Amino acid sequence: MHWLPLLGVAVVVIGFALRFNPVPVVVAAGVVSGLAAGKSVADILTLLGTSFVSERALLLFVLTLPAIGVLERAGLREHARNWISRLHGFTLARLLISYLAIRQVLCMMGLTDIEGHAQTVRPLLAPMAEAAAEKRGAPLAQEERNDVRAFCAATDNIGRFFGEDVFIALGAVLLIQGFYAQHGIELEPLQIALWALPTAICAFLIHGARSVLFARRINAMATPVEAASDPVEKQKLPDADQHG
Repeated sequence: MHWLPLLGVAVVVIGFALRFNPVPVVVAAGVVSGLAAGKSVADILTLLGTSFVSERALLLFVLTLPAIGVLERAGLREHARNWISRLHGFTLARLLISYLAIRQVLCMMGLTDIEGHAQTVRPLLAPMAEAAAEKRGAPLAQEERNDVRAFCAATDNIGRFFGEDVFIALGAVLLIQGFYAQHGIELEPLQIALWALPTAICAFLIHGARSVLFARRINAMATPVEAASDPVEKQKLPDADQHG
């Protein structure tokens, strides 16, 4: 077996460990693997160009990032925080459960790229969740803020992972169908999608319960206001000492 093409994996590991930009690291890894496999520079560039042009979703992602950057510079995150802070009945748990439901339903219809980490979680969901968590009456510590952001990202992942298998035209469903066909089990994509629906419902209920518990933990971590910090209480303390 020819092991030299695996040098590209080492390039990826080293590049990510040194915290280099992921895009040039991955491109460099592809070039290294291609050269190690005996490909010419012209063949490698042709392959990279063909792959880039054929991936329409990648082009859409490239166009999405500048648009989101402009919106964030115009105050999108701040507006999202202010809007959610005015909705007194919209708690952290309700926000996360609502997003999970929307994410799953859209993925069930094949709209997997409408929402996501770059499009929705960072500019909208995360600041809204932080504002909802701060309704407890105390600001979030940095560690708590990181936990809220991570849980928002996890909610998006779970919604997509368990929702997309219900859509029959998705690549994951066809992959499952091909796997079973190799082992002599013939299944239609509709059968796989229908069997994935109970799993999606269970995932929604389980992660919904986790969202409620997470919100309660965040609320419980709020620093209580000490009685002595109240000016009225401060005046009472010396009087109590004098009578004692």
